[in-house]
Amino acid sequence: MRNWLEYIPFIVIAKLVRALPRHSALVLGRRLGLFARWLQPRRQQIARDNLARAYPEKSVTEREAILREMFGHLGTGFIEMLRLDLLREAADLERDFVIEGVEHLRLALAEGRGCIVLTGHVGFWEAGNFIFSKLGYPIGVVAKPMRNPLIDHYLLLMREKAGGYIISSRKAARRILAALRQNHLVGILLDQHAGRRQGVLVPFFGRPAWTTPIIAEIAMKYGVPVVPAFAWWLPGHRYRMEIQPAFKLEGEPTAEQIVANTALLTRHIEEAVRRDPSQWFWVHRRWRD
Repeated sequence: MRNWLEYIPFIVIAKLVRALPRHSALVLGRRLGLFARWLQPRRQQIARDNLARAYPEKSVTEREAILREMFGHLGTGFIEMLRLDLLREAADLERDFVIEGVEHLRLALAEGRGCIVLTGHVGFWEAGNFIFSKLGYPIGVVAKPMRNPLIDHYLLLMREKAGGYIISSRKAARRILAALRQNHLVGILLDQHAGRRQGVLVPFFGRPAWTTPIIAEIAMKYGVPVVPAFAWWLPGHRYRMEIQPAFKLEGEPTAEQIVANTALLTRHIEEAVRRDPSQWFWVHRRWRD
């Protein structure tokens, strides 16, 4: 019953925003995000705590400005995700996205080992699902299933209609390897809490954070190139997809080297977050235990 009580208002909003013009829908999304801030005091407090620990040098006023802007971005991104499959034509890509560094993907895939796209919950992270497939690069995105199976199924369909395919984070290694063997891209968001059983401790904003070592393990063992990529919000409901040069992770896949390379990958995420803190997902409990 609880799943349906959550799903019914969700589907009503989805139908509404898909019927609206894109600009109107995204303006509504931003307002919903700003309003939702006051409906989620627990999430708001988590974000405040995270910001205080990550940016102790910033004033309360500065951190509150970051917090407010983040909720606006989250609302806009949520609505854009519900409409992503409506962006079908090349003209949509040219209108809404500035894409930099496509040549890095081409060079990485030329090796025939596939490519891991390293990213995090920065900007509009769902954009890669649309952009890379429209550029002609098949992509599987590793995602954690949502608690509500009805909403999870709906979003799964939306993501796959947009062009990519979803690899469940539960027992993902086999499907990741299968995608790489097909010389596909595999998108992995590295900035979520992984837990003691599955994660390794590496620094993130100067504090130890449990982080999945799956990128380091696979990239080192199979020689798979890694390409960092981030989709930044721009004014006017546009995005800048920044695709950075590919690199290989060095060393033998020992426990120590896996931790060292996971820390290296995490630094890429932190550097991206520091460029515009308002575009990261501060409501997640990244640091635990």
